[in-house]
Amino acid sequence: MKHLFDELSYSVSKITTQKYSTSFSLGILALKPAIRKAIYAIYGYVRLADEIVDSFHDYDKSKLLNRLKMETENALSEKISLNPILQSFQETVHKYTMDKNLIDQFLHSMEMDLQQVDYNYELYKEYIFGSAEVVGLMCLQVFTNGNNEKYEELKPYAMKLGSAFQKINFLRDLKDDYQILGRTYFPNIDMNVFDNAVKSEIETEIEEEFKEALIGIKKLPSSSIFGVYLAYKYYWSLFKKIKRKSSKEILNNRVRIHNSEKAYVALTSYVRYKTAFL
Repeated sequence: MKHLFDELSYSVSKITTQKYSTSFSLGILALKPAIRKAIYAIYGYVRLADEIVDSFHDYDKSKLLNRLKMETENALSEKISLNPILQSFQETVHKYTMDKNLIDQFLHSMEMDLQQVDYNYELYKEYIFGSAEVVGLMCLQVFTNGNNEKYEELKPYAMKLGSAFQKINFLRDLKDDYQILGRTYFPNIDMNVFDNAVKSEIETEIEEEFKEALIGIKKLPSSSIFGVYLAYKYYWSLFKKIKRKSSKEILNNRVRIHNSEKAYVALTSYVRYKTAFL
């Protein structure tokens, strides 16, 4: 019976999320149960593409990404895939009538990761839009569940949050991106002279985006508000930790939030949510 395969498919996306991101897994658990499956499906899909471009160094990444693109097209048109992650994703796309352009833009940014791109400001914005902002918009389409007016109202805030998350990822992963993958996303920056002043400029951008994103989080439907707020607080705690480090430190070590810190963030976030949001 097909519903067994569908259940398996969503389970694989859930396990993928739990394996790769404790923070997002806890954030999803804070969502209402009715929408958790869809967010697991979105995360599982984008993680699959991320792994191709970031981790599969002994394989033909371009060939694998093209195969994923083709299989995505087939899954969306046929409404079925034998790949469990793609199956749960296509089910979610159709259930929530997701904009196909968001998927195309995401895959375009993944293709950019296969090239040595010299990022100017426009390419930087293009990459962040496709790699992070559109993922936030996919999730927002789940959260608003067909309410186009609400979606359009919250769209700018979701994009700001996605952008802030991605820039924090850039700072957190600076060592691996630069030294292992040979990537530098920040525009017009010579990594040989990446100093505290440059780092501070990037952090100021992130703080402004966080401030704007919080306005939108408070306007989310009740089914999603705490889960998104919790993810926001996890990233805010990571950001504060990065801010306390020097440019030299983050170039040489990946900053992490330990599970005990995440537990504290979850507790304090829930108290804050109960007192300030409701």
